[in-house]
Amino acid sequence: MSQPNQFSLLTQRRFAPFFWTQFLGAFNDNLFKTALVVILTFDALSWTTLSPSLITNLIPGLFILPYVVFSATAGQIADKFEKAGLTRFVKWLEVAIMSIAGLGWVTHNLWLLIVAVVGMGVHSTLFGPVKYAYLPQQLKPEELIGGNGVTEMGTFVGILLGEILGAVLIVQRPNGILFEACATIGVALLGLAASYRIPVSPAPAPDLKINWNFIAESFRNLNFSRKNRVVFQSMLGNSWFWFYGALVLAQFPVYAKDYLHGDHGVFVLLLTVFSLGVGSGSLLCERLSGGKVEIGLVPFGSIGLTLFGVDLYFASVAFTAGAGALAAGPHLGAFELMAHAGTWRILFDVLMIGMFGGFFIVPLFALIQTRCDPAHISRTIAGMNILNALFMVAAAGVAIVLLGQGLTIPQLFLVTALLNAVVALYIFSLVPEFLMRFLAWMLIHTVHRVRTIDADRIPAEGAAVLVCNHVSYVDAIVIGAASPRPIRFVMDHRIFKLPLLGWIFRTARAIPIAPAKEDPWLMEKAYVDIAQALHEGDLVCIFPEGRLTHDGEINQFKGGIAKIIERSKVPVIPMALRGLWGHLLSRNGENVFQRAFRNGLRSRLALAVGLPVPPHDVTPEGLQKQVLDLRGDWK
Repeated sequence: MSQPNQFSLLTQRRFAPFFWTQFLGAFNDNLFKTALVVILTFDALSWTTLSPSLITNLIPGLFILPYVVFSATAGQIADKFEKAGLTRFVKWLEVAIMSIAGLGWVTHNLWLLIVAVVGMGVHSTLFGPVKYAYLPQQLKPEELIGGNGVTEMGTFVGILLGEILGAVLIVQRPNGILFEACATIGVALLGLAASYRIPVSPAPAPDLKINWNFIAESFRNLNFSRKNRVVFQSMLGNSWFWFYGALVLAQFPVYAKDYLHGDHGVFVLLLTVFSLGVGSGSLLCERLSGGKVEIGLVPFGSIGLTLFGVDLYFASVAFTAGAGALAAGPHLGAFELMAHAGTWRILFDVLMIGMFGGFFIVPLFALIQTRCDPAHISRTIAGMNILNALFMVAAAGVAIVLLGQGLTIPQLFLVTALLNAVVALYIFSLVPEFLMRFLAWMLIHTVHRVRTIDADRIPAEGAAVLVCNHVSYVDAIVIGAASPRPIRFVMDHRIFKLPLLGWIFRTARAIPIAPAKEDPWLMEKAYVDIAQALHEGDLVCIFPEGRLTHDGEINQFKGGIAKIIERSKVPVIPMALRGLWGHLLSRNGENVFQRAFRNGLRSRLALAVGLPVPPHDVTPEGLQKQVLDLRGDWK
């Protein structure tokens, strides 16, 4: 069954008013902040005696400071109160803050503008838990990746347009400051109007007693999230991306001016390209993930962040070496700079960093939303915001220290990219599921083209046994890639001795089994481990034939499935693989080269999923017939 296009959500009231409310909020944040950064970078002396480099790292730090202080409280408020009404309160607060900023602009009072920066940080802190808790309440599980992708796209397009308009308005003479003040107040009013169309979203924990001690609540929040290891590591991964992004983006004003020898238009160009990258990457996530929460994209995104971050350093060095004459002349505009050799390589790197950033964060958001306790989702998001804030404050501090020690901005890009590789390896070693899903995702998007039929019959939660025909050594990887949840596979113990496959299946917590005549203890232990996994609510997949097919036909199903269901009364879901017979890792007797190229560079596969069979109707013979019917004539 085909999934509706993710953009169709923009026509529905359950999503569209929320989307435009958050879009206008992101737009206004950056309309204001960018104007302030530009005026303090390119016209600093009329406002302050602080250095532009210090200011461009200080303002983001002040903006995110409220995340550290108020996130825990904001998460409790979002869980306790209805979200549409809470959103309207936040939008009224934005109108008041932008009025203070407007007064600061027209009176040329930097301190009022700083107060407004902190105020918009408070606004974003309050809205963050509402924003990401709203989506799983209103969207179906199969819509969540698409909804998150559109939301992230909207956020970064809002950021992009706000940055462009902020940078353009503020430099208009003589009324740029007045234009900026009126624009931010006007956008705040539009966001308020959109919020009144958001449908009612009931509070998940209306009886929650709010703990106003933000320090104690912050620690309690993070400790609660740590109990779910995958969720907590996903929170850390998300926070790391914001560290990476904050460290890179905060350097763009000075990088554009001092290294690319450009004016404020070049700064806007860099932000435009980066935001387009994140937006396109976020939207591509739904297509690349097949509409499910595909965390295999996270390592893919991380690889891109490192590769293109490193290349941005080399591209910057090459540009500087070839542009010595530019330093003596006037600052170039964006179109003038693009005519210079080396500019397009820099822009391509910035675009790719944004795109792979989208691949990195969208699946992490969806994973957190689907795997955390629904009654605690806003507080989980608040905990993530606390971590995000700490990481971003740390990014500002690291940038100030390293630049103060003499590092150049291109060298800072290089250090950040290399740190990303180290952090990614650490996180993925702690949660091997990310790497397992990445390998599975790569298999079905490079070597094979896999179509799933009725994959929504695999339950999104609760215990079940999956049974499937056994064709090749990659059966488990193909099945695992099609499932929205991790699967515990029961596999022949000898597979675990193979160099690569053994590591993959150990990483996936597969359960080794041996024939009774070979190792009766291991066989009995396998049944105990299966019962334990089902008791914990996991999906368990077995291949009832007990061995790979030698001729492409389905062998007789053995009685192990009956023994499993006798111990654990859970439904059994029959499945059939089509098209894997003849694979290099099957036991087809044809010449290996014929098998390698018979189906072309990307062979077609399919996984068909049948209806669940109640425990009392399970028999090996009945399951074998259903699997045979699902497979049909296509081996």
